[in-house]
Amino acid sequence: MKSTIENTVEFVKGKLEGAEAGHDWYHIERVWKLSKKIAVTEDCNLEVVELSAMLHDIADPKFHNGDETIAPKIAREFLEAQHVHEDVIEKVLFIIKNISFKNRGEVPAELPVELKIVQDADRIDAIGAIGIGRTFNFGGFKNNPMYDPEIQPSLNMTKDQYKKSNGTTINHFYEKLLLLKDLMNTTKGKELAQERHDYMLGFLDQFFKEWNVD
Repeated sequence: MKSTIENTVEFVKGKLEGAEAGHDWYHIERVWKLSKKIAVTEDCNLEVVELSAMLHDIADPKFHNGDETIAPKIAREFLEAQHVHEDVIEKVLFIIKNISFKNRGEVPAELPVELKIVQDADRIDAIGAIGIGRTFNFGGFKNNPMYDPEIQPSLNMTKDQYKKSNGTTINHFYEKLLLLKDLMNTTKGKELAQERHDYMLGFLDQFFKEWNVD
């Protein structure tokens, strides 16, 4: 008989078949691996960490007209069918609802360590070389300009403004990606984020040199 984790892998792969490349199974797999890497350095419930990592983007609101209720509903139905304990389900749903960058102003002051771990993993996958690739992929998906010197980054956006933003791909680095290093929760997360952050700074330096034909 397959384990709950194995069944979750199959379920998520099936649900995300054909998903936008920055939010597909491979994104989930990387976040899952990063979460386990961080989890070994923390005192946590590994089952909650693994299930949350795999289900956190099961129905990303940005691909469902901003509806944030779909993912928790799908996750609950799946976990109940797997006979997962209600306490674990509640913890997983809490993480799904509160992991997002855009929701950071609405989360409780005290967060469970499992959320801190999966959130760090998800944010780490948004930066570095992978983050650069994902950002340009999503910008192309939305047909956003790659860069426009006349359009300045919109800093300190509200949640609603962030959800509706259609700025340039390069501006997204300043509006989100370069902010993530300082939002890490765990010691391991901070360590992993620093290297990727530095890589992005080098990329941006080279990008502007080439853009300006220096």
